Amino acid sequence: MSDYDTVSADVEHEEEIPEDHPRYQDLLTRHRIEKGVENGITHLQGMHAEGRGSAFDYLLGEETIPTADDAERAAAAHLLLADHPVLSINGNVAALVPGEMATLADVVDADLEVNLFNRTPERMETIAEHLREHGATDVKGLEADARIPNLDHQRAKVDEDGIYAADVVLVPLEDGDRAEALEGMGKTEIVIDLNPLSRSPQVADVPIVDNIIRAIPNVTDHARELADADEKRLREIVDEFDRETALEAAEERIRNGF
Repeated sequence: MSDYDTVSADVEHEEEIPEDHPRYQDLLTRHRIEKGVENGITHLQGMHAEGRGSAFDYLLGEETIPTADDAERAAAAHLLLADHPVLSINGNVAALVPGEMATLADVVDADLEVNLFNRTPERMETIAEHLREHGATDVKGLEADARIPNLDHQRAKVDEDGIYAADVVLVPLEDGDRAEALEGMGKTEIVIDLNPLSRSPQVADVPIVDNIIRAIPNVTDHARELADADEKRLREIVDEFDRETALEAAEERIRNGF
C-alpha cells in the first residue's frame, strides 16, 4: 500500500494533504467544503454541488485547458475595464477561495458581495467575517436594499451600491436562474462553472470552465500582468475572446478527453 492510499479526505488541517498527491486538488476542495459546512459557511447542498463539479474536473484532467486560460485572461480584461466590478460570493466560494477572492478584488478594485440562496442573517455575517479574516476590507450583501428583477428567491436580495449597480459581475458557482436574471439587467457576466452545458456558462459573456481554485488565481495573475495595459489593448483582449469556442472546447475535452 502506498502512502497515498492512506490519505483520508477527512483530515483535520489541509496542510496534512501532501501536495504531490495525484488527487491533491480534489482532496483539498473536499476538505474545504467539509470545513465550510462545519463552520456554518457552506450549506449541505453545497456538498452535492461540489461533488458534481469534482466529476467534471476529473474529466477535464484536473487542469486548466487552453481555452479556459483564454477566458480567464478575458475576464481579467473585463474587470480592469469595468467602472464598477463586483465579485459575488456564495457559501462554496467562501469556503474554497476566500483569500483568493479578496486578493482579486484588491487587484482589480472590485467589491465583494455575499449572495446566498439559503440566506439567514447569521450565515451572511459568518461568511462576511470569514472573508474579513482572509483579507477582505469591505464586504457587501448585508444591506440587501435592492432586488434583482424577475427573481423570486433569496438570491434576488442584493446591495443597491453593489451587484445592483455593477456593470461587470463575477458570479462563480452560480445558480442558472440568477445568471439569466443578471443577463436581463444588461450586466457583463463572468461565470466559473465546471459544466459547460449548465445555464450559467451558457448565458455568460465570459464562461470559465475550470476549477475555481485554479481559476481565481489565474484571473488574478492575468490582471496583474495587464495592470499597465491601455484601454485599447484590454478591449482587444475582450473582443478576441470567443465564448462559443471556449464552451465547445470544454465539452469536447469532457466527452472525448482531448
